[in-house]
Amino acid sequence: MRNQYHHECFRGFRGGDDFRGWREHLQQRFGAGAGDFGRGRHGGRGGPRGFGGPLGGRMFGSGDLRYVILQLISEKPSHGYEIIKLIQERLGGTYAPSPGVVYPMLTMLEEMGHITGTSEGARKQYAITDEGAKALAENKEMVDALFARIDHLRQEYARQRPQQIERAVENLRMALRMKMGSLTTEQIHAVTDIIDNAAKQIERIG
Repeated sequence: MRNQYHHECFRGFRGGDDFRGWREHLQQRFGAGAGDFGRGRHGGRGGPRGFGGPLGGRMFGSGDLRYVILQLISEKPSHGYEIIKLIQERLGGTYAPSPGVVYPMLTMLEEMGHITGTSEGARKQYAITDEGAKALAENKEMVDALFARIDHLRQEYARQRPQQIERAVENLRMALRMKMGSLTTEQIHAVTDIIDNAAKQIERIG
């Protein structure tokens, strides 16, 4: 039964960018956002030269994120949130894939036998399997090129944003993450006003 399920779900997976049937399966199983690799937490589709993120373009092609996640897990067994943070760090904070994209992909990779998951409390840690390592080896040239593009994007973004501004933006993100779950409606409005006013002041500079 599992082999038949595996075949039906992933029969087009090895065919490069033709992922329509597989994406539809993920969307039926996990919801409308699953399988959409162009959007991340920052909500944009940008990125120089069509690669993606909030700078203009598409972040990942249909098959790219699979290999990004697989390569990161091969370097260090990780759980889903760690993978999201690792991708964000590799891209210099410009983009982080949403959990609605990453977790269905992890489930798919596990069902393909490319990774194995071990429950650790409420989390599940993933490690690469021999089959996953083989898939990376067979596609090494493509994976190397993909991570070279990621490095290029991070460097290009770093040139465009002064370090002091990057630090200030990260401080804002951290403050929001720490407060987000405990804010009342009134406090949410207050935080929104602060951010909106700051944006207006920045727009007036120059």
